[in-house]
Formats: sequence, structure tokens, C-alpha cells
Amino acid sequence: MTTATSAPPTYDDVQVVVPAPGPGAGNWAGAASAVLVDGVFWLTWRVRRPLTDGRGVSVVVARSDDGLTFEPVTEVAREAFGAESFERPVLVPLREGGWRLYLSCATPGSKHWWVDSLTADTVEGLPDGVRRRVHEGDRDTGVKDPVITVGEQGYEMWLCCHPLDEPGHEDRMTTRRLTSADGLAWDDHGEVLAGREGQWDARGARVSAVLPDGTVLYDGRPDAESNWFETTGVATWDGAALTRSAQPPIASPHSDGAFRYAAAVPLPDGRVRYYVEAARPDGAHDLVTCVR
Repeated sequence: MTTATSAPPTYDDVQVVVPAPGPGAGNWAGAASAVLVDGVFWLTWRVRRPLTDGRGVSVVVARSDDGLTFEPVTEVAREAFGAESFERPVLVPLREGGWRLYLSCATPGSKHWWVDSLTADTVEGLPDGVRRRVHEGDRDTGVKDPVITVGEQGYEMWLCCHPLDEPGHEDRMTTRRLTSADGLAWDDHGEVLAGREGQWDARGARVSAVLPDGTVLYDGRPDAESNWFETTGVATWDGAALTRSAQPPIASPHSDGAFRYAAAVPLPDGRVRYYVEAARPDGAHDLVTCVR
């Protein structure tokens, strides 16, 4: 069994990488993913405004030499996909060369989500890249916020699923694991994480990061009122099952306490650089980073 050794992120000494797009609740920079390729950090995140101002309006891709100061390279608007909102994107360097951007898209006028992709030879070319539907979800399930890792055997996805069978309860979430040879056609291996009745993650559990040593970070919340304000739990993946740590969830000390959508970048020196969407005192969420 794999033993997790990576120290998880905490709010103690974070640095702001991308500030919220405005002050106050609902203005959030986050839901990020990140990867280190040939000494360059690539970061992608969604820009979100309050519900009255359009929710997730765009996805930005940026690069950095130090993991702290990022220069935007390209941006994708939700209108190009006919989406009502964007949530977590994922930027993946492909095994066969080139890049793919996975996008979480909200179906207009519903609680349904689907996952689309753009593929191009360069990051700069992604907005005009080849578009492909990756996961449709179905009538009873919305799918979004994938976590995708690349290995010798192909691609692995941890997919957040929202059951739509009970009106008014679509915020519930579970995680399923899928694998693929090409990152486009996926085999579903079933549910690996769900809420636990009476626990801090009772309302749902969404994998947010998977590290090579088996450390897994996931978002959870106790009730529907905590939607958008998830905190981070720690688990271990042994190749067959996830085992949750008994430690309390990791939270921001500010406002709604959100500390969610953690992304993990293993560094050459054995440490990990994390990027996390974290609540600040005025209720907005900044995208912050720390090294552990």
C-alpha cells in the first residue's frame, strides 16, 4: 500500500498569486490547476463574479519561471462554448506532444454540467484548437472539475459528479475515477469518494489533487449552505481505494473559511508547491500559493 508523505497546504504563509477580480463575496479567482514543464510553471484558473454578474466568465492560462509571478498567455470565454458558467479548468501537456485544456461548462438554464476540451500544438493556440466533448454527463448527473494526471499507462481522471435526481439538492457531489489511453475516450471505474453522514464532508467530497506518493487532497462540506465554501481534506490512494485521514479539514481563517480546489505541483527538490482558492476577510477568494 502506498503511504502518503507529502505535507498538505495550510494558510499560514500563503502568497497571493491571482487576486480576486473584485471585492466582496462571489468575486473569486481560483479553481486552478497547475503543472511544471521544462522549468516553467503553467497555471490555469477560472475568473468568477457574483451570481448577479455572470458567475464563471472566463478561463485564463498563464506562465511563470518562479511559480509566483505569472504572465497571462491566453484566455477562453464561456460564450465560445455556449456555457452559462465555467468552473475548474485543467491544462495538460500531452504524452504525444502538444497541449489540452479541459473546461467545465454549465448547461444554460439547468443544474447540469459537462466537460469539453481544446487541443493545440502550443498553449497560445488553444483558443483556436480542436474542440472535443470529453464527458457529457447524463440526464441525472452533472460532471465537472476534473483532476487529470498523466502516467506511463495513459491518463487518469478524477471526476466530480453532481446527482440531479432531487430538485434543490444538486449541490451534492461525489468523485469517480476514469482512465484513458488518449485523454479523450474514458473508461469509468466507479465511485471512489462520497460524503459521510454526520461528518464535515457529509454533503459531498470532490478530489482536487493527486500526488505521485499517493497523497490525495479533496474538497468537502457539511451542508448545502456551505456550497462554494468547501475546505480541504487529506486522503491516501493505494491504487484501489481512498482512505481518508482523521485530521480536521484545512480552512482559511477568514470570512467563509473556504480553502478549496487545491492544485499540487511536485518540485525537483522533493517539496510541493500548492495553489489554492482561499477566502479573504472581505468574502472574496484569492488564488494563493505555498510550498511544503
